[in-house]
Amino acid sequence: MLLRTVLLALSLAISLSGSAQQPQLPLLELFAGMHRVEAEVAATSESRQTGMMQRTIMAPQRGMLFVFPEVAAHCMWMRNTLLPLSVAFLDEKGRIINIEDMQPKTDQNHCASKPARYALEMNLGWFRSRGLGAGFAITGIDKAPSGR
Repeated sequence: MLLRTVLLALSLAISLSGSAQQPQLPLLELFAGMHRVEAEVAATSESRQTGMMQRTIMAPQRGMLFVFPEVAAHCMWMRNTLLPLSVAFLDEKGRIINIEDMQPKTDQNHCASKPARYALEMNLGWFRSRGLGAGFAITGIDKAPSGR
């Protein structure tokens, strides 16, 4: 019983911290319909460049919201990122423009098909498994800070 409690506590600590090498980012609660997302917010140039690098685990409801300072055809890549991820590019109102699946440790660009304000990274297949696609609105995005 004690071992199970210790393992549960360790698992929770790992899922909350992601990586000891990265600074703690603010969290923003988002919703994709009935699905709740705890999104770490990368709103600065430095936090967007670091993104999910070096992480080995991410809880199913966790993600990272990249907030860009301008609406543009932004691209993402996976250098030094150890987890397979899916990224949804979002317009200014939080509507999904397109979703791209990304494999770990690659330099391949994954780009918004139209100008985007945000990108939401989740575990690989998260959007597909919930039936979410282009045009679907992610709510709570209006509480995101401005990108810098």
